[in-house]
Amino acid sequence: MIGCALLPSSSLPAAEVAVAPVLPALTFAGPGSAAAMNFSEVFKLSSLLCKFSPDGKYLASCVQYRLVIRDVNTLQILQLYTCLDQIQHIEWSADSLFILCAMYKRGLVQVWSLEQPEWHCRIDEGSAGLVASCWSPDGRHILNTTEFHLRITVWSLCTKSVSYIKYPKACQQGITFTRDGRYMALAERRDCKDHVSVFVCSDWQLLRHFDTETQDLAGIEWAPNGCVLAVWDTCLEVVYKEAEKNPRLALGRLAFPPPRAAAGPASTTESKYEIASAPVSLQTLKPIADRANPKIGIGALAFSPDNYFLATRNDSVPNAVWIWDIQKLRLFVVLEQLSPVRFFQWDPQQPRLAICTGGGKVYLWSPAGCVSVQVPGEGDFQVLSLCWHFSGDSLALLSKDHFCLCFLETEERVGTAFGRPGDHT
Repeated sequence: MIGCALLPSSSLPAAEVAVAPVLPALTFAGPGSAAAMNFSEVFKLSSLLCKFSPDGKYLASCVQYRLVIRDVNTLQILQLYTCLDQIQHIEWSADSLFILCAMYKRGLVQVWSLEQPEWHCRIDEGSAGLVASCWSPDGRHILNTTEFHLRITVWSLCTKSVSYIKYPKACQQGITFTRDGRYMALAERRDCKDHVSVFVCSDWQLLRHFDTETQDLAGIEWAPNGCVLAVWDTCLEVVYKEAEKNPRLALGRLAFPPPRAAAGPASTTESKYEIASAPVSLQTLKPIADRANPKIGIGALAFSPDNYFLATRNDSVPNAVWIWDIQKLRLFVVLEQLSPVRFFQWDPQQPRLAICTGGGKVYLWSPAGCVSVQVPGEGDFQVLSLCWHFSGDSLALLSKDHFCLCFLETEERVGTAFGRPGDHT
């Protein structure tokens, strides 16, 4: 069931709070240029739900069942929406005009308009339940995945029509769109075999259907030009027995932190990256074989914006981030943290990677080097996740109950703003 109401357009209400104060800046220097960091005040947050709009104008955050929309430049509250239950997922439309809030426990999705604050939409999946919700590239259709992955329901916000797609597979990345938004590829599981179907997004009609010859398909992804579709299989062989013995890896000159005794996840002391001499042993975890879905293999990966680097995290080596040179198909560098890596994300404008480990620091890497920065302020602010502004000039740092912004000011727009490995702040 979908319910939408379209009322006359109205302007955004006046801001409800004053400009947020900015805390003193932290600086770190390197060859060729210098950089500075400023931090905003801390705001309340629930479930790590904090996202910049695609156009970079707004920042959305959630506190229980409330959705707060702020101006990125002033951090003033522009809109405050109240949902029917605690929000579990938010996502901006591609044009930044709408934002959806999913409440999986109740099978509900609510959609809000930035241009017309009084417009509202509610989608109720009823007894079918809800486990995932996302936008189509046009920002006018919502794709809901029902419980047990029985089907995907496509809702139109313009016509209120509905389409159904059967057999979606429960996997890491089962839906992918081409960059131009014309086609969608869907991973499917039929008769105990993996398949892929390609749909035309304008009318959701099936264009192609083929099997993949995979044993247990884990994900699919379009190439940037939309001409090639990549499909990858899950790791089914337990190659982890040898890894459990801490094998010696001849990885060359790698960047590592000081010994574990020197710092901890909640430490307030300075930390830095040091060059470790080969051979190097990385800490490994033994997968729990007698439990369903043990954490093994690559649990996270991300390409740099210039497509030159690929960052990965192996769930059996949770403290390390592996950065690969894609053009030369070789390992470029490994960063081993004192604590398991919670999240990492590339600067949208340059090859600069931000990393958090659940402690009071944020880590930044570029080809020129890497640094660790302590988040200032009173109390223990544990960074559990983060997200970049599209300009690359600021980061949102997310803890369990709060978030703050980290502003990066550079004299040059290149990665050489970072010191060589071993420099620190």
